[in-house]
Amino acid sequence: MPLQPTDSATENTWTVGKIIDWTTSHLRKHGSDTPRLEAEILLAHVRTCPRIQLYVQYNELLSDDERTAMRDLVRRRVQFEPVAYLVGHREFFGLDFRISPAVLIPRPETETLVLEVLTATKSKSGLRILDVGTGSGCIAIAVAVNLSDAAVTAIDISPPALEVARANANLRGVADRIRFLEGDLYAPLSDGERFDIIVSNPPYVAECELETLPDDVRRHEPTLALLSGPSGLDAITRLIAGAGGILVPGGVFLIEIASEQVESVHSLLERSEVFAEIRTIKDPFGKERVITARRLL
Repeated sequence: MPLQPTDSATENTWTVGKIIDWTTSHLRKHGSDTPRLEAEILLAHVRTCPRIQLYVQYNELLSDDERTAMRDLVRRRVQFEPVAYLVGHREFFGLDFRISPAVLIPRPETETLVLEVLTATKSKSGLRILDVGTGSGCIAIAVAVNLSDAAVTAIDISPPALEVARANANLRGVADRIRFLEGDLYAPLSDGERFDIIVSNPPYVAECELETLPDDVRRHEPTLALLSGPSGLDAITRLIAGAGGILVPGGVFLIEIASEQVESVHSLLERSEVFAEIRTIKDPFGKERVITARRLL
């Protein structure tokens, strides 16, 4: 994949603009849905500058080292390595998060969960909030940043994921207000602990659907955070079963799901006989994405 001209007379013509144009075309040919954006993100990473700064630098030449670094990133992207892993960070809810292959890449759909938590906590203070399956920590940290008096607990079964989450909490200045626990769902909690809010973006992909996922997800994102049994409902079922004993009366349960799971999750909540006010909320793309319910008094 030559990121340099073969004609020696033009060997010094690889400007920022030309690299962006070439990379955009190359990524489009290899199936990228957002080739221009990806090209700019990768080049901004190589040049260690904000993406918008590339337009000020449009006619500047790349150094040999920059061309080499860009060539390697484009090669890896063509092999379906996610851009967020290539550059090591991703924006979520207006905040920049460090990302590694140990965690799922935060997505705009999941911002719906944070918005609903903030809506549920409006005009309330000193709330205890539990984030189950925290991954990169994006939900817990976004909540902590926006609710300065909330006590947040974040749980994950993966030690490498918790390392990423702790680093992000330090980066955002909320490490002193988030308690990180390692374990499976509610298992790390002490007996008698109660919370006003439980929020979770759990694994919800059926095992049989793994091969249908996009290549960048299937090949690179952690299956531990994606797959949840034959129906995709294993983790959700266990979360609902245990939530009643952990939420205070009137407490709120919020969970991200796949749109095709709405009926099943509504049924699980109804059959638990613990929840009322069950609602479904659409994400920014119009898909049913979040279900909320209130624990009965």
